[in-house]
Amino acid sequence: MIYLHVPFCHRKCTYCAFYSVVTSQEKQSYVDALCRELALRQHTMDHPIKTVYFGGGTPSILVPEQLAQIVETLRSNYDLSHTEEVTLEANPEDLTPQYLEALRAMGFFNRLSIGIQSFHDEELRLLNRRHDGRQALQAVENAVEAGFSNISIDLIYGLPGQGLTAWRDNLERVATLPVQHLSAYALTLEKGTILEKQVEQGRVATATEGEVLDHYESLLEWARSNGFEQYEISNFSKPGFRARHNSRYWNRTPYLGVGAAAHSFDGEYRRWNVADVRQYVASAASGHIAHEEEQLGLKDAHNEYLMTALRTVEGIEKSQVALPFVTRLKESIARFVAAGLIEDTPTHYRPTHQGLLHADGIAAELFL
Repeated sequence: MIYLHVPFCHRKCTYCAFYSVVTSQEKQSYVDALCRELALRQHTMDHPIKTVYFGGGTPSILVPEQLAQIVETLRSNYDLSHTEEVTLEANPEDLTPQYLEALRAMGFFNRLSIGIQSFHDEELRLLNRRHDGRQALQAVENAVEAGFSNISIDLIYGLPGQGLTAWRDNLERVATLPVQHLSAYALTLEKGTILEKQVEQGRVATATEGEVLDHYESLLEWARSNGFEQYEISNFSKPGFRARHNSRYWNRTPYLGVGAAAHSFDGEYRRWNVADVRQYVASAASGHIAHEEEQLGLKDAHNEYLMTALRTVEGIEKSQVALPFVTRLKESIARFVAAGLIEDTPTHYRPTHQGLLHADGIAAELFL
């Protein structure tokens, strides 16, 4: 699997803590560097690539010619004969009929992940999004008309001032759309974001824990009523449309991450590129990508597995737990089983409905 990071945005969303830059002046030099890194690191992926994911930032900020350049580099350097899923993250305002037609003409992208976040204009303004509710609906319509049949959209709940009625209205609009996947995230207050400053200054009041829980419960009820299965705490799909790329992250499949601030994992080492566009471009030109890395010990790998597995409905597969930690985990998890948060089956420790709500906290308690 390959992840490509495109860190450019038209503007910074108030809640976003990912590395991104609000500029378009360096796009072509960045694309050239991205292609250079793909060529330099082809030896690290000597097997057929199953999934490719263009994330950001805003990948749809690139013009079709730049995306085509990256696609050609991928085709020239990697075995794509077994590729199942190629996803492009996109903002609604970018998905014009002409843009989508160009994507389809490449014969490469088969999945779109559209960052809608809300269909309500006032909520979109709060988040500093560029699109409005009408454009969000139009983007999905344009994608379907262009021939895309695997479409995911993102929504955020627990927004400041977002009542349960407004959240349910967002969900009901999803029900009317021909989409196959929904990623729904609770708003989190990340350090260094515009939203954090707004809260500190008293300009914005965050939702209470009870309000967020009500939104989540409403989400689960909606999913059950509309044929969406929950397979991870924030991800829901129609049968057969789970996000294959993201699902592989959660079971710790090795992957190659390309671009500024992109992470890679080979099963033993975790590597991350420099989070600076200009430094990244300069290092690519020199033939050595600026990065740092660390070797994961057995305990680190165990803790990472617990953290990701407990966020999925399948939970922890017992056969994947390293032998030195089997007894310790069995003893530590017993109290969560007794509390009804974890189901102990012959093959798995599966989080219950309530357990999923507390997945991160349970994992932290189980860490070595």
